[in-house]
Amino acid sequence: MNVTVLLHDLIARTERAVTDVANIAVDTEITFTVDDIVAAVERNLPADYPVPTTGELTRRDMIEQIAADVISGELYER
Repeated sequence: MNVTVLLHDLIARTERAVTDVANIAVDTEITFTVDDIVAAVERNLPADYPVPTTGELTRRDMIEQIAADVISGELYER
């Protein structure tokens, strides 16, 4: 799978997780953290989902940054 396709897939998965976790938080009145979103994304990834093999960032780091950018709206300003 090409890197751009993977990135777009990870962004879409993270956006869905942000929405799902936020809805649960509203329904239950329990606050959530970015870690909750990261966990939700990772839980739903296929077992064979690629992981970064170069650089210092882990997949978890990437999801965390995407989630923070989705929540802040920064992702949509680019």
